Amino acid sequence: MQSKVQLIEVNSEIGAGTRGASLGMGAVKTAAENAKDDFFKKHQLIRVEHENHLLFDPELEHETPYAKRIEGMVRLYERVSTQVADTLKQGIFPIVLAGDHSIAGGSIAGVKKAFPDKKLGIIWIDAHADLHTPYTTPSGNMHGMPLGVSLGLDAESRVEFGLKSNMINDKTKANWEALKNVGGLSPKVLSKDIVFLGLRDYEEEEAHMVHGHQMLKISVEETREQGIKTTAKKTLQRLRDTDIIYVTFDVDSLDCDAVSHGTGTPVPNGLFEDEVKAFLSVILSDTKVCCFEVTEVNPTLDEKKNVMAETAFRILKNATHNIVSYR
Repeated sequence: MQSKVQLIEVNSEIGAGTRGASLGMGAVKTAAENAKDDFFKKHQLIRVEHENHLLFDPELEHETPYAKRIEGMVRLYERVSTQVADTLKQGIFPIVLAGDHSIAGGSIAGVKKAFPDKKLGIIWIDAHADLHTPYTTPSGNMHGMPLGVSLGLDAESRVEFGLKSNMINDKTKANWEALKNVGGLSPKVLSKDIVFLGLRDYEEEEAHMVHGHQMLKISVEETREQGIKTTAKKTLQRLRDTDIIYVTFDVDSLDCDAVSHGTGTPVPNGLFEDEVKAFLSVILSDTKVCCFEVTEVNPTLDEKKNVMAETAFRILKNATHNIVSYR
């Protein structure tokens, strides 16, 4: 019998500013083993080759300082998008287990590669907007750019709001164009078809995009005021005109004080584990959802041993159960 889900492991951290995210899924597997859970034996898993060797070449950061290691990112996006698209074309649901969040742009490209004629909606569960581009980034770290890539953003997005652009070089510009066009289409999604949950830490440029381009942002406070089920239904209602939906869960959407600081960019006052589980149980029951991603576990930063990975595993297991149950 063909499996309903395919685990796609991408242990990449070339898009992050802090090292350790490539160890995240290993920590999640350890959490499963310690819980004596056979999750990773029940579900087939395939690994996508990473580009982490580029981290040992510091010259690459100087070549493209506003998009560090972008050439490697183009290659990685091609691999991830191909694997996600091939999985979907086989009628199997891809669950991407990623290191840093830059991988999301490749996953989204894969969804659109499989369904080029379908309108995509995105549910972004994250403390951060990840809407930057080489023209806007304050750091050059590409885990802050996957939605910027997917929206096909460039320098004009700054000019629109009267903001100055970073002066990027020709190499960066060429690779950014290549990255945007992975999968054959750009943009992959329209701004009004993006919903943020847990967003609470973003720069001025991203704020202009969120508020000026009809993106729906549901805060942690609003989620608790209206209730999880209402929040989930509001999210799906917003995406009612889309044909397919991609969902990404960055563990920094969680409250770092309540869970742990085991992620590269922890932010206080986030969601609790049970809230994420309850939200996803409603969202993943919608059969328009065709791809789910878990990302940014960093066990090297976990002051509570392996608590973040243990939490991420419980959420992953619960989400997978819902995916299988409704398909």
